Amino acid sequence: MENNDAIKKRFIYMTETPVPKLITTLAVPTIISMLVTSLYNMADTFFVGRISTQATAAVGIVFSVMAVIQAFGFFCGHGSGNSMSRFLGTGDTKSAQEMASTGFALSFLLGATLTVFGLINLDALAKALGATPTIMAETKAYLRIILIGAPFTTSQFVINNQLRFQGSAMYSMVGLVSGAIINIALDPIFIFGFGLGVAGAAAATVLSQMIAFTILMIGSFRGPNIHVSLRTIRFNRRYLLGIVNGGAPSLARQGLASMAAIVMNYAAGGIGGDAAIAGLSVVNRVMMFMFSALIGFGQGYQPVCGFNYGAGLYSRVKEGYFFCVKYGTILFLILGTLCALFSPQIIGFFRDDPDVIAVGAKALRFTAFAFPLNATIVITNMLLQSIGKGVRATLLATCRSGLYYIPLMLILPGILGILGIEITQMCADILTFLTAVPFARSILKELSE
Repeated sequence: MENNDAIKKRFIYMTETPVPKLITTLAVPTIISMLVTSLYNMADTFFVGRISTQATAAVGIVFSVMAVIQAFGFFCGHGSGNSMSRFLGTGDTKSAQEMASTGFALSFLLGATLTVFGLINLDALAKALGATPTIMAETKAYLRIILIGAPFTTSQFVINNQLRFQGSAMYSMVGLVSGAIINIALDPIFIFGFGLGVAGAAAATVLSQMIAFTILMIGSFRGPNIHVSLRTIRFNRRYLLGIVNGGAPSLARQGLASMAAIVMNYAAGGIGGDAAIAGLSVVNRVMMFMFSALIGFGQGYQPVCGFNYGAGLYSRVKEGYFFCVKYGTILFLILGTLCALFSPQIIGFFRDDPDVIAVGAKALRFTAFAFPLNATIVITNMLLQSIGKGVRATLLATCRSGLYYIPLMLILPGILGILGIEITQMCADILTFLTAVPFARSILKELSE
């Protein structure tokens, strides 16, 4: 009875609190969560950068595999979480419970599959990722441990997103922040204290993610939160299609980011060698860190969007969209300006190598130019995804890293050399923005009608 009352209070809170206040309240912990989560990769890049340029390049190579692991986590987490928020918006707690358990079980199975497949084909996988002979050994050492932790990484993202879509962003934040702090503390101990090198960085990352997974699981059993139960796993058509519809955009976005990183590694390695790979990998990590703030802000909007769409309160869905686009654009305009002004210092902070800085600083400046456009891109995608418009959301999600980035990366370097690699992300962002605007107009018109 008490739990039902708590669920009713949450419904009232999500559907009646003024939209700007509600989004801001939910966004603050998610922004902190995303920023701190991105420090997992930033910490590895920073400490590994103290070893050598080759070590930095090796960690950058494995980024594409980490993106695939995250892709499956977001696929199940966003897919089940989006459906859960709509179920809760209509008062269907039973379906929300079954969706939560099914999404978690699917993510763990996918993570375990990645572990087995990756370890069996470790040598071939490292070569396919673009590892050069000079960084092959370090790439395999880092990759092997990251693959072992894949089931816990994918499941961690699911529990995190399910808590967030229920409006329990604070529980989500505690779990992720705890893991990131532990990772930052363990990195120098494992890398330098134990003399494990890049393998130590991977071990610190995986161990911290396992701890975060445990904390998040405990948080899911607190308060009115819906939690995972083996008894409520339902691998049936209804829930699997719900996960696919809500999670396919995230899978496409993250999966194509992995493919884009592989294409970039080949292009950069062929033109500029290990220094170019290292410089561009640092840019990717910095860009992910900046993006995490925007994504965290948008994730504060998603449960608001799902709850109120499920409750038929479409004016609140639209109000939240414009609020997020406005302030997201302002935020990224500020961040983009700072990145453009201090790009050599930012790249040099991670790897003080003139060749790495020369490539990375220019690439970061070009990428920062199009930063403000991403607010419209990301929030439009989250709107489509949260209200169940899976096809349109997936199509838009493929644009930035797939439909535009990969072809441009294959074409521009052949024409412009290293400059072509440095401007590819900026060009892809501009084209994706031009695609997102008609999508936004269309769905906002539907909501009005």
